[in-house]
Amino acid sequence: MKKLLLLSLLALTPAILFASSEGAETDIVQRTVNFIIFAGILWYLLADKIKAFFAERSLSIQAELDKVQDTLKASKNKIDSAAKQLEDAKVLAAEIVENAKADIDSIKQKVAVAVDAEIAHLEKNFDEKVKIETRKAKKEVVAEVLEELFNSGDVELTQDELSNIVLKKVA
Repeated sequence: MKKLLLLSLLALTPAILFASSEGAETDIVQRTVNFIIFAGILWYLLADKIKAFFAERSLSIQAELDKVQDTLKASKNKIDSAAKQLEDAKVLAAEIVENAKADIDSIKQKVAVAVDAEIAHLEKNFDEKVKIETRKAKKEVVAEVLEELFNSGDVELTQDELSNIVLKKVA
């Protein structure tokens, strides 16, 4: 194709150069032929470089597009993994809340049992202390009454009567 164009250009060059302008009113044909020749020469000299430039440019654009698509895919993957981690975190948080509620219920039950046991223990100690204090009070009253009786001298008791009173008291 290039050779054919070059040969036709060389063949038409003398006709264009030696054409006279006497019979033509305008030189549009000559200018058109000159432009075609000029464009052909430029094409012949720069075609390979232009093709290489545009091919290289196309490849660089494609490479940048691939990079952008790879970055986009990586971003989407990160978003997906972040969403999955968020869902996992929500599930874990729900499990932690459920476990905490179960632990709270268990601790409440343990505290209630411990409080009930402590109350029962305190009631038992209170009842025992009441009995002990009652006995002490009775002994003190009896001792005071006996002391008054013995010191007043109004009551005279024999040894047998005194031993009967003590036996009744002990029993």
